[in-house]
Amino acid sequence: MEHKDVVIAMAGSGGDGVVSAGEILVGAGASEGIHGFMLKSFGPQIRGGESSCRVRLSEQQVYSHGDRIQIFGVFSWDDYRQFRGEMEFTDPVVIVMDTADKTNEDEIPLDSDVERIVYSVPITDLAKEEAGTTQAKNMVMLGVLSELFGLPGEGIRQGIRKKFRKKKQEVIESNIAGFEAGVNYVRTEVKKVDDIQFTFTEAEPKVLMEGNEAFAYGALYAGCRFFAGYPITPASEILEWMSRELPRYEGTMIQAEDELAAIGMAIGASFAGEKAMTATSGPGISLMSEQLGLASMAELPVVIVNVQRTGPSTGIPTKTEQADLMQALYGTHGDANRVVIAPADVEDCFGVGVQAFYIAEKYQVPVIVLSDQYLGQRKETFDQSALLNGGNGAIKQVERLTPSGEELEDYTRFRITDNGVSPMSFPGIKDGMYQAAGIEHGEKGLPTSDKNVHEKMTAKRFQKNKAVAEELNFIRFYGPEDAEVGVLGWGSSKGAIKEAVLRLNEEGYSVKAAVPQILMPLPTKQLNQYVESLHSLIVAEISYSGQFYRYLKGELQFGDCEIKQYARVGGAAFNVEEIYNVVEQEFK
Repeated sequence: MEHKDVVIAMAGSGGDGVVSAGEILVGAGASEGIHGFMLKSFGPQIRGGESSCRVRLSEQQVYSHGDRIQIFGVFSWDDYRQFRGEMEFTDPVVIVMDTADKTNEDEIPLDSDVERIVYSVPITDLAKEEAGTTQAKNMVMLGVLSELFGLPGEGIRQGIRKKFRKKKQEVIESNIAGFEAGVNYVRTEVKKVDDIQFTFTEAEPKVLMEGNEAFAYGALYAGCRFFAGYPITPASEILEWMSRELPRYEGTMIQAEDELAAIGMAIGASFAGEKAMTATSGPGISLMSEQLGLASMAELPVVIVNVQRTGPSTGIPTKTEQADLMQALYGTHGDANRVVIAPADVEDCFGVGVQAFYIAEKYQVPVIVLSDQYLGQRKETFDQSALLNGGNGAIKQVERLTPSGEELEDYTRFRITDNGVSPMSFPGIKDGMYQAAGIEHGEKGLPTSDKNVHEKMTAKRFQKNKAVAEELNFIRFYGPEDAEVGVLGWGSSKGAIKEAVLRLNEEGYSVKAAVPQILMPLPTKQLNQYVESLHSLIVAEISYSGQFYRYLKGELQFGDCEIKQYARVGGAAFNVEEIYNVVEQEFK
């Protein structure tokens, strides 16, 4: 049976090369114009431990990782057990398992009511015999999967060569030999008994990126030339990317001693006139909160990326969650203004990277970007045009407002203006010296304890948020405008929400969804209009405490619309079926 959309997963130990195999597979699809989506998952161990990947390949554009796994490649059932809570399977599911694992077929640890079609293949033995090393068993697995299910074989071969292009030729040849061993074993030893055959039409190659990588590209495109950070899962890829790329563009990257130093360096670089940023996860944001207030008070542009993970405290560093929302919105002492923006997919990470700097530089505010592990560490395909036009052309580069010669004659750094933005000088501009401090100050920057001045300057700073709300209020809408049931979500939940709503619409259900891009300031006017036609609204979020729900309750006018929560703990992203089932209940 022809399948134009397949979901494939693999699981094994940290040394089995599961993630590398997934990256090669999704990269092979992208090279032949196939839409792809890849998740990787692993335990918190620094070395070793268990790992898994999930790859979705489709001839049509996809917005999520898919629902249930159709094809499962297993190196070790013991390692699979660590992922039972995040893997659901079709019935039947097709399993390719290594005979080196001695689990009997009747002992496979899947739900007993799930039918299994099992291919037992000597993966490890083939790797040792044909490739000369058991380290090539992931390549053997790729060969088996490719031949059994019609995956893009030539693209995989090219992907293997690309993956190991910096290694010695014998390493490349060994991995190719492993792949061919898997292909040949299926051709000569396996009788196909399942009906899955992936079919696709070759098209123009797609861009394939991780979310963290795409954001870093966007920041560089926007003109970022200074980055300071401290390694932390799941944000470290941004630091690593910047360490490679920023020096090539006369930029500076510093690995700081901790998150306090990182944000301090970024704020200092901004004061000196550079476009600057840092990136971290929730624990790092906790340490940065005091200096976020400094950036607000001193009106210094800076971009802070929070790639959220499961918390609190150390939590589960390698899993996703959306529970840092309130921290991003209000996590500083005093009335400290900031802008909070949330990318929705990997392509959007590039655009948001550009937009975050646009907002920070134009409005002289700290901008917090709320990504998460699900988005930051996943790979996804998109069309090259998204990069060529600078984030869909919606936002371009901008330079901060600097004082004119006339303004420098009596420089008033914090002059009150209609939109709250006043010309900002930097060291080296003659007559542009001013005091940038965390203490309250008047328009000249001189310290004050006057309550009336404090009121005026606070209003000035928050006037910027009003100006941002007037200029930038992008919301993604799906479904008919007059639908009676609605869904509201944010950030990386967009994909599952979109697919679920489109599926429900196809089946005749009157439902729509909205996913705002900017969370602070919230586009209340547009969202209130969205709510007007609704009888009921479901707020969907990966936060046990329902932070988005609580925030919306204080910001929007719901009238007669009944607002409901669908809030759950993190550890795994929403899938389409999950959202579909929650919404469908509203019609029963």
